[in-house]
Formats: sequence, structure tokens, C-alpha cells
Amino acid sequence: MRPRTDAEYSTVRSLVRGLDLLCALNRHEKGRASLTQLANGTGLHRTTVRRLLETLIEQGYVRRSESDDRYVLALKVRSLAEGFTDDERVSSVAGPVLADLLQQVRWPSDLCTPDGGAMLIRESTHRFSALSFNPAMVGTHLPMLITAAGRAYFSYCPDEEREALLALLRQDPVQGKLATDRRFVDNLVEQTRARGYSSNEGDWAAERKMGAIAVPVFEGGRVAATINVIYLSRAISHAEAAERYLPALHGASRQIEAALARP
Repeated sequence: MRPRTDAEYSTVRSLVRGLDLLCALNRHEKGRASLTQLANGTGLHRTTVRRLLETLIEQGYVRRSESDDRYVLALKVRSLAEGFTDDERVSSVAGPVLADLLQQVRWPSDLCTPDGGAMLIRESTHRFSALSFNPAMVGTHLPMLITAAGRAYFSYCPDEEREALLALLRQDPVQGKLATDRRFVDNLVEQTRARGYSSNEGDWAAERKMGAIAVPVFEGGRVAATINVIYLSRAISHAEAAERYLPALHGASRQIEAALARP
């Protein structure tokens, strides 16, 4: 038997470290973590972790978030683990599209996916928009029935899913009253579908000064996510925001849908 060389041993150890790093990333919520978190989780030096991450990015197993510079499991990792979800697939293609959208509208935007009775912000341009008041938005949950992002998803999801969401939201201390108001629910769905977008005109008490418009993103005929444009209500009216930004917002949605349709 040919003896094992030091170089071969070193190569194997590097592979093990890379797999350990993927496992550590997979253990973090939504497969997303910072360099420091990964170094602490693996016991590896930050320089080693950074070098391994660069290799994994080059090979397509990891990507760096456009929104907060954290490292995220990427599409190719599906062949290795279950940490990559359909929601993360949407996020992986949305970052560049949101960056282009920011250049067109200047106001910040979010890509959101459902998470229980709320919408989870997965990608955002708040950090890069000079007009944003909340730079750290990734990972934030938005109420389903009182935000544009939530209303867009709620209005376009399948009927059975909508009823399940309503059953959940009736227990919510903030949205419970709206969830039990069938007239409000029916009007919301009808109006959103008729206009092709949803809006929030200061309806969320926690963000009373802000307005937003949002559109759905479809994959395989089902709504997979929503994207919004958020603006200061005193700076621009809802009518002006819709007139100015809806074409770009719809265009961004179509770009993401086209990317999701590619094999």
C-alpha cells in the first residue's frame, strides 16, 4: 500500500473543515450566520473560516447576503443537506433584482416570505437606501393583515391557506379583530386582486409614518413571496407612489419569477 503523504492528509482535513462549516451554517436559523458566529461555532480561526467560505462561495454552496453581509446556504447545497428551502431559493435570486430596483425608486424595498401568521423579511435594501430609517431589517417579521407585504401574500395565496391563516390570526392580539371581520377580509382580497398590488397607508401603528406598496412573486403558479417599496407618507402620497413605482416593482417581480423558472 502506498503511504499517505502529508499533502494528502492536509487536503482531507480541509475537506472536513469545509463540511463542518456547512453543518455549522445549516444549524443557524434559516441557514444564515455571520463570520464571527461561524468561527465561534466551529472553533476555527476567523482567517481559516473566511478562506473556506470563499471557496464554498466560488463552488456555489454558500453566498453572501446582499442585505447584511451574513453568509447563507446557496442553491447547490440542496445536493448535500436540507437546510436550503424554497424560501431561501427565492432570496438567493432576489438580491441583485432588489439592488436594481433601489436604483430606480431610491426608497427601500424588502423581499418577504410567509412565516406562520407573519411575513419574514429575507432580503432588503434598507441598508443601502439613503431614505431608510431602519437599516437592519433582514429577519424582521411584518404583520400579515396590516402591511403591504403581508396583504399581497394573503390576497394571492390559495383559499385553503388563507382560511388557515385567518384561524391563526384570530388569536393575534394586534390582528385578531381584523381576522374576524369577514367583510374586511373579502374587500381586502377583492381590492388587491383588482388593482394588482396591495398597500399600507399608515395602517400599521408601529410604523404609522410609513406607507408601502407591494406585489406578489409567483413560482409554479403559486405565490412564493412579495416585494414592496416603503416610503415616508409625508414625502409622497399613496397615489404618487403607485404611479411612480408600480412599473418598476412589477418589473422586479417578473425578473425574480423568470430567475425562479430557470432550471
